[in-house]
Amino acid sequence: MPRALITVAADAIDALLPQTQCRRCGYESCRAYAEAVAAGDAPINRCPPGGDETVAALADLLDTPALAIDESCGVTSPLVIARIDEASCIGCTLCMQACPTDAIVGAAKLMHTVISDRCTGCELCLPPCPVDCIAMLPAARVWSTADAERARQHFMARNARLATSSRKREQNLAPPDATRQRRRAAVDAALARARSRRAARSVAGT
Repeated sequence: MPRALITVAADAIDALLPQTQCRRCGYESCRAYAEAVAAGDAPINRCPPGGDETVAALADLLDTPALAIDESCGVTSPLVIARIDEASCIGCTLCMQACPTDAIVGAAKLMHTVISDRCTGCELCLPPCPVDCIAMLPAARVWSTADAERARQHFMARNARLATSSRKREQNLAPPDATRQRRRAAVDAALARARSRRAARSVAGT
């Protein structure tokens, strides 16, 4: 399939995914999974958060048979939301770095807390926590298409922020080779000016 058509198909597939960004499908994001499905590189049943409803929607979109959820990716379960035991939190920021939707707020060496409306229940904050102070608790709501769209926007905003920060770091931290080249160029220029002055004095003295 031409790349342009794959992109169009990926857009349609991505629109049906829950946007939890949990990576249980084996891809880095819902969008990456959508692109893999559109390209024929992944089946439609690797999204446990979406469950049978999402599989059915994808099957209808792609005119392909529905499949049972691949349980190697996990099982479909009600929405859960992260909760941080603030008394145990050491403020390491590792959970903040792992959260795909910036649902965790706080600062280094200060306690963190979860913005429940932003939490997708992805559980990516659990593995990096060194003190196991995060628990996943049942949510008071059911994940909706509006939740999915908000999560998509938060995820995109986070990625844009990280990309900007990365560019700034690259600008501020020039590669060592480039730094050496600039220093060498400055030295060469200074030597050239000194030689030019000596030559001028020599001519004036003759």
